[in-house]
Amino acid sequence: PKGSFMKVLISDKLSDSGLAVFKKFPQIEVIYDADLGKNKDKLKTLIADVDGIAIRSGTKLTADILDCAKNLKVIGRAGIG
Repeated sequence: PKGSFMKVLISDKLSDSGLAVFKKFPQIEVIYDADLGKNKDKLKTLIADVDGIAIRSGTKLTADILDCAKNLKVIGRAGIG
């Protein structure tokens, strides 16, 4: 809906141009932590309050992590190939 606000978590390293895609939309709050995929406890805490997550190969979204994601609507996988 128009005027909606979303939180998106980026849990792995992303290029500047990749980050710019998210940051060009003022209605999206970006939480960026390039090493978050290595810290499962912190990931469980942060994923609880986001609408979307963008991952690469460094983040494994296991069932116990997804159980914490009460508001999650979208999982995006960034990569080439």
